[in-house]
Amino acid sequence: MSKRGIKGALKALCAPLLLMLSGCSKSGLFLLEPKGLISQVTYHYFNLDVGIMLLIIIPTALLAIWAMWRYRKGGGGDYRPEWSHSYLIEAIVWGIPLITVGVLSYLSIKAIYQVNPYNPGAISSKGTAAGKPLDVDVIATDWRWLFIYPKQKIASVDRLVIPAGVPVRFRLTSTSVVNDFIIPQLVGMIDVMPGMRTKQALVADKTGQYVGYSADYSGAGLSWMNFETKAVTKAQFAAWVKKTQAAPQTMTYADFNRFAKPYLAVHHHRMVFGRVQSGLLDYVVREVMSGKVWRTPMAMTENMVRYMKKQQANVKAGEY
Repeated sequence: MSKRGIKGALKALCAPLLLMLSGCSKSGLFLLEPKGLISQVTYHYFNLDVGIMLLIIIPTALLAIWAMWRYRKGGGGDYRPEWSHSYLIEAIVWGIPLITVGVLSYLSIKAIYQVNPYNPGAISSKGTAAGKPLDVDVIATDWRWLFIYPKQKIASVDRLVIPAGVPVRFRLTSTSVVNDFIIPQLVGMIDVMPGMRTKQALVADKTGQYVGYSADYSGAGLSWMNFETKAVTKAQFAAWVKKTQAAPQTMTYADFNRFAKPYLAVHHHRMVFGRVQSGLLDYVVREVMSGKVWRTPMAMTENMVRYMKKQQANVKAGEY
């Protein structure tokens, strides 16, 4: 079967599950449409894993059907009450699973090293050809994403803008609870934890618009805690940086303490900050480690509803 045929078969087999997972994806099959270096590696090993498992599942299912048909009453199968053991069956029953586990283990280890953000070689070859990587600090609050560009000294809320073809290196942390950062078409999932800093990396092959998510339950605002990812040309990215640097809003440590208060981002009031105080991510990590808490209401009570309406009014007024 050709590569195109295999891909078509996988889409047909996985379509019901992927449609349930796809949310608002236009195609409904974005997990089978990788658009980045890391996601393509993941997709490659996904195909290998599925293919290997099908080599076991399909023959097993056919043999089970054949055995039930042959050894049914009147089916013509031999009746051997004295039979007790077969070395051939033992070799098949134990040998094939052992070989399969060995092959899958090898592929898993190889894949992990290829996509591991802590592996310097994961995107180094791509970075050599495309120039210096872009650094982005990511802070997950309740319930928004703040993307900080340290070298450009700017920040964006719920919108990640990156140049296509350029490696992007992330440092991630959270203000309160564990979130999971994932952009299905570009990079897999990694934990974003309070008081800690994790890493991630990706390369978008082409320009386009993708959706990122928080993939771990974090409270009332999780349903709206997604973000837009835009891969643009280098020239467009440079123009966006220049335009953002001209924005009047700033983000100091004091500003962030107001910004990080719980907020239901139902309408995604995306904002940009033309000036960000240096070391903001490290400041958040230190604050959380020293016991700083941006308190979240425990339940969707009337008090919480009033609180959220006040927060939304503050955002619309430019007070984050």
